Amino acid sequence: MQTSNRRNFIRQTTIGALAGSALLGSFSEAAEVKRRKMTMDLVCGNIGVSAGQREAIELAARHGFESVGADGAFLASLSEGEMTELKSFMKTKGIVFGGAGLPVEFRRDDGQFKEGLRGLPKFAGGLQRAGVDRVSTWLMPCHDTLPYLQNFHQHAARLREVAGILREHGVRLGLEYVGPKTSWASRRYTFIHTLGEMKELIAEINTGDVGFLLDSWHWWHAGDTAAELLTLKSSEVIAVDLNDAPASVPKDQQPDGRRELPCATGVIDVGAFLTSLNAIGYDGPVRAEPFNPAVNKLPKEAACAAVAASLKKAVLLIT
Repeated sequence: MQTSNRRNFIRQTTIGALAGSALLGSFSEAAEVKRRKMTMDLVCGNIGVSAGQREAIELAARHGFESVGADGAFLASLSEGEMTELKSFMKTKGIVFGGAGLPVEFRRDDGQFKEGLRGLPKFAGGLQRAGVDRVSTWLMPCHDTLPYLQNFHQHAARLREVAGILREHGVRLGLEYVGPKTSWASRRYTFIHTLGEMKELIAEINTGDVGFLLDSWHWWHAGDTAAELLTLKSSEVIAVDLNDAPASVPKDQQPDGRRELPCATGVIDVGAFLTSLNAIGYDGPVRAEPFNPAVNKLPKEAACAAVAASLKKAVLLIT
């Protein structure tokens, strides 16, 4: 969830448990790497780190990540020569692109939506030239004025338009449901907040290239199961976020902004979550998105190291 209005929707109020963690070993352990296709992905904005695309690549390589979030606006601005040089630089660092965030505001009024659509072809073209084929975004799980069915049809129509533009550039769209009760019950009308409901929306969009952005945090809050993940095809999972939950707050009282880094508390079974995704052959990015003040306050090197350690610990739980 990359957009600024999402930051306004949630509030960051928890302290992380892995801020001072050290790396738990090499990220290139042969046996572990062979067991999965998914990549440990660095998205600097998710952890409070300010870095341009090139610096993000350097941070990812230095801390043992395997992929990095793509800055679509930056990529769209590059000349062919600059793009070639950037790809060569990434190759020397052993880093590939994970995915990008969707720049279109489809949750609000029609004017904002149309304005976002106008810039999408250039954005998607930059991703295509860079070899990025995944974009993801999140859905507001409630609405002040639109009942569920009306909101459902509006989302389907708008996101079908978005998917059509992305498809012209070989880019797939991933959609994330927001699971905490404190989120979906915060406005008059509830909306999609479970995996099953998101399946229905994707079926209604019906373009063949729209799938899921799955987050262990929302999966747990929704009461979804590892067995439900096994019903998905690899091609239906576009991106994955990995987080843990605080141990001291009752589930129904947890706000979306009080998260922990993966494996920090063990409240969420990230091992079962990743094992199911691995079983269906998921081959995309796995990134932490803790919205955690303690992590956000760390110097960028320390923040990247803490996140790398948490992801390393998580992927080692895959069975």
